[in-house]
Amino acid sequence: MPFYKEDHHPMATKLYQFTIVIEPDEDVYHGYVPALRGCHTFGDTVEEVRANLLEAIALHLECLQSAGESFVGEPEPMFITRLSVPVTV
Repeated sequence: MPFYKEDHHPMATKLYQFTIVIEPDEDVYHGYVPALRGCHTFGDTVEEVRANLLEAIALHLECLQSAGESFVGEPEPMFITRLSVPVTV
């Protein structure tokens, strides 16, 4: 949904890119957006989680705007990697 000014004219659209994380969670998948605290969803497939996240991100940003809060975008760079940790067992 587009954001609107007080005079109800459509505002310019800006395209944001977000890092998303999708991981198995028992019999479903859990997805979340690290840059948007509390923005997460579940789905039966990876594709369903991606679709749900698109909607969740749009709603999250809309709520931020409605509350008068700003969002400047995801900080660059963001790295997601694996880390090996030795553990004595």
